[in-house]
Amino acid sequence: MAYLTKTTNYKNLGLLIGRIGLGGMMMFHGIPKLMAGPAKWEAIGGTMQHLGVTFLPAFWGFMAGFAEGIGGLLIILGLLFRPAILLIIFTLIVAGTNHFASGDGWMGAAHAIETGLAFFILFFVGPGKYSVDKK
Repeated sequence: MAYLTKTTNYKNLGLLIGRIGLGGMMMFHGIPKLMAGPAKWEAIGGTMQHLGVTFLPAFWGFMAGFAEGIGGLLIILGLLFRPAILLIIFTLIVAGTNHFASGDGWMGAAHAIETGLAFFILFFVGPGKYSVDKK
């Protein structure tokens, strides 16, 4: 029985470390997008055209920065964990699609795909006990 307790503690510590690392990297990418302003938001949001969405590019660009920047913080805290992950996964799907549409192929889209898979796994596993959602 003591083994199960230690394994559970390691799992929760691993989830905390993973949340800090992945959430921190999302913030690293997202905060500059949020701070860049409407012109940058419009350029980023323009990539939605690859999904057939051509309206409100500034809104979509802002949402990409919000999902990464604020969503990354929420992931670290383990607050509104699953909704934040869904926003980030959607943003990564758009990023991967943009890489393919730009002719970058699998090598260009790999980072978005890999990161998206990591968040997809976390969506099902949950934030662990060291999170605001669990308190």
